[in-house]
Amino acid sequence: THTHPLFVNTTLLNSPPLFQSTMASSKFLQMVKPFIGFLPTVSKPLQTVKFSDRVLWTAVALFIYLVCCQIPVFGIGAASGSDPLYWLRVILASNKGTLMELGISPIVTASMVMQLLAAAKIIQVDENDKEDKMLFDGAQKLVGLGMTLIEAFAYVMSGMYGNVSEIGIVMALLIVLQLFVAGMICLLLD
Repeated sequence: THTHPLFVNTTLLNSPPLFQSTMASSKFLQMVKPFIGFLPTVSKPLQTVKFSDRVLWTAVALFIYLVCCQIPVFGIGAASGSDPLYWLRVILASNKGTLMELGISPIVTASMVMQLLAAAKIIQVDENDKEDKMLFDGAQKLVGLGMTLIEAFAYVMSGMYGNVSEIGIVMALLIVLQLFVAGMICLLLD
């Protein structure tokens, strides 16, 4: 049939929106479900935690983070020259040349990406449904681990620790592994 530009095609108006059904929109969350069991997690307390215990565990988490900020990454030479990310380090909570080189940037980036996908209704999450909330949190951790790996590779490949041909592929992979494990620790502290 021929449609004139001034006339509206009613079949498009009567079709359902792209992400209206919960099944279609939560496909991503259902795809993440098998991987949730492998993600590092800290279980929620069974009873209400006293304020003094919360302060204690917050201090322990901060201590672990600060210790990681002082441990240098194995395999990199002494930093010479200027740091191109110097002014961003305060915002990223990172420390150049240490295990916390990436800081909280993978966590923040993953959180922003997932929140944007949820706000754009690309991923629909029912905040009242415990399973949806659990799947969304698991997907956010999975994206956070992916972002950690991507950022660690980007740091190494960009020459932040020296030319890859000079430091060697094994040492480059070891640096990526160290940054990835530190990112996992950071995810657990979050």
